[in-house]
Formats: sequence, C-alpha cells, structure tokens
Amino acid sequence: MTPKFVLASASPARLKLLRMIGIEPIVHKSDYDESLINLPQPIDLVNTLAMKKAEVVAQNYHDSLILGCDSLLLVDGEIYGKPEDEEVAIARWQYMRGKMGRLYTGHGLIDTINNRQIVQCGVTDVYFADVTNEQIRAYVATGEPLKCAGCFALEGKGGVFIEKIEGCHSNVIGLSLPLLRKMLTELSYEISYFW
Repeated sequence: MTPKFVLASASPARLKLLRMIGIEPIVHKSDYDESLINLPQPIDLVNTLAMKKAEVVAQNYHDSLILGCDSLLLVDGEIYGKPEDEEVAIARWQYMRGKMGRLYTGHGLIDTINNRQIVQCGVTDVYFADVTNEQIRAYVATGEPLKCAGCFALEGKGGVFIEKIEGCHSNVIGLSLPLLRKMLTELSYEISYFW
C-alpha cells in the first residue's frame, strides 16, 4: 500500500520542490507554536521543531507519510529565523554581507501506517555577496526576505546576492531532496512510489 504524502508546512517553496520531483502532497499546515522549543544547538532545534510539526499533523492521518521541516541560518554563532520586520531584515543583511552562513533544515518524517519515524538535518554553507546598503534596502522592500529563514530566498530575488553555496542547494530552499530520498529509503519506500 502506497501511503498518502502530507506536507506539514504552508511553505510555497517546499511545495514547489516536491512537485518538481513528481510528488503532489496534501498540504496541512501544522500551526505548531515554535516558541515552545528553545534549544541552543541548531541541529537539535531544527530537528525538534520539524518533528513536532509533523507530529501535530500526523494525528489527523492514519495512512500517510507526514513531512515536517524547519530551517534556520547560523552566522557567527548567532541563530536566525525569519526576521520580525523590515528594520530587522535590513540590519541582518548589513551584518551578513560578505560573510558565510550555515543553513540548517530539519526534516521529520512520520510513517503512520507502520508507526515509524525518522529525523535528519541537512546543512549547507551559504556565501553572501558584499552588497550595498541601497541593494539591501531595495531587496527588503520587495518583502521576500521577511518570509524566509535567514532573510533570503535562494530561488527568488535573493539568489542574486548569494556568491556560492557548498552542499545541497534545495536544503537552502527549505527541503533537501537527496536527504528526503534517503529518509524514504530508510523507511522502505521508493521515491518513485509517489509519482
């Protein structure tokens, strides 16, 4: 029996990535209160939040695979999620420019048919361009950075301000496709089951 695939996220970027590889998921936003979890290590934080989001949604499905994800950016030891407002986004970009950040995405996958679960974290290094204040203000004015962990969207306008990445590019967008394939394999599913 092939389970339904449920994405426990309202992220358009994650949905687009899944569709790109032939998976048409049920989208069910978790609405998990992320402020309930406060862990100092980035991997622990994103993995815990990803699994909590998946667990909240899994209560509604008994024949499915539920994927929860959570991303954050670490720059100089500081953890960054989505910026609260434009001022924060501008200040963050002024700090990040010319530096390298490490993007962590936790992936929590629950198999409600066989009562199994797995959690993994993808890590990618992101090198930011030394952009001007004018470029930063123009980018933040588009609103795009306010919707993204790390204050940028690699697949959007923010991609022009990224010099290079080392590691999985889809992980930076919010879902590591190679990692998802490995996790499905570990739970005895082929990615092709969902095509």
